[in-house]
Amino acid sequence: MTPPLPRSEAVLDRLLRLHPKRIDLSLGRIERLLTALGNPEQTLPPTVHVAGTNGKGSLIAFLRAALEAEGHKVHVYTSPHLVAFAERIRLAGRLIDDDALAALLDECEAANAGAAITFFEITTAAAMLAFSRSPADMLLLETGLGGRLDATNVLDAPRLTAITPIGLDHQQFLGDSLAEIAAEKAAITRPGVPCVVAMQQPEAWDAIAKRDAPTILEGRDWSIAGDVDGMTYRAGPRELRLPLPPLPGPHQIATAGQAVACLELLGIDAPRFASTVWPGRLQRLDSGALIECLPPGCELWLDGGHNADAGVALTAHAKAAWADRPLALVVGMLDSKSSEAFLESLAALADHAVALAIPGHAQSLSAAEIATALPACEQANDLQEALTACPADARILVCGSLYLVGQALAENGTPPQ
Repeated sequence: MTPPLPRSEAVLDRLLRLHPKRIDLSLGRIERLLTALGNPEQTLPPTVHVAGTNGKGSLIAFLRAALEAEGHKVHVYTSPHLVAFAERIRLAGRLIDDDALAALLDECEAANAGAAITFFEITTAAAMLAFSRSPADMLLLETGLGGRLDATNVLDAPRLTAITPIGLDHQQFLGDSLAEIAAEKAAITRPGVPCVVAMQQPEAWDAIAKRDAPTILEGRDWSIAGDVDGMTYRAGPRELRLPLPPLPGPHQIATAGQAVACLELLGIDAPRFASTVWPGRLQRLDSGALIECLPPGCELWLDGGHNADAGVALTAHAKAAWADRPLALVVGMLDSKSSEAFLESLAALADHAVALAIPGHAQSLSAAEIATALPACEQANDLQEALTACPADARILVCGSLYLVGQALAENGTPPQ
């Protein structure tokens, strides 16, 4: 017998129909709804608000691990989810219960009274309602898209803001140039509120520096360097030696360094990152339904990176750590992304490649469209077909979209963490 759907699914399905577009950046609609709900955004715990192109979720994962290691109760808001919507809302360390989520969504739907509002806006309002009603020491809040008109950008005075590396992504909503995109993302900053900024390209930094906020900039105010035994964080005369981060990839050393800089401002001088987890980002699967259908001797890895900078980061990791066996890529991407930009450097390392359309997503690129960016690429109709087409003893990387990674986790039977 098929188990019943979570009660929240029916409400979420209705909320998807409240606006004809999935993305329509504006603050007016969510501000109206928050007012109708009694302005829960004004009674949130101290908040770290994070924007950027790549690394937002990883930074939040590091911050959460370190804060919880100190005994703090931490709320977390991230998007998108991989398998279940409840992954987006973590209350004091635990994913929100489905009955509680459904009740919050019902409340927001009633308060909205049928007015036009995007799915992200109304579900963000529900998250803020949940955060305002549950005690916690800190809220880690990730922007959904951009910053200036993102539904999360309704706080008057966060405790801290952070901007991860900015690159070209979502140009159809944020602007064609790095300066325009950076200006949109930097709009989460507030006068007098410290902003911890990762290393940026000059054009992006110039846009951030125009904001009226005190900045703590990588390369100027702090630095991080890794070696085989660990990593060293420096800020002025202070030097801190730490173990390597548990998230794989050299780019995670830089993200961990930004977390250290944030945590110093939050009063934590020697953070502990050992418990950090962030599913779908260089995540290895060791058991499950997909593992059982792999060719002999294969490893299966997942990463949701989907833009040029993510492709470069994956390439750097593959060169540093994956030269011991053949690399097979299984790629699916949305039509709002450039497969050529994402695969420009990564494709050259691949010994085998399979393209597929993301199952169930009308906005997916076709396998044929993706294959044009991959030399000698096969095409598959689904994930299991793509995996079985890979050679024996390969290291298989499923990549190109968080939606494809979510599909892989769901098919594998891997529950949300």
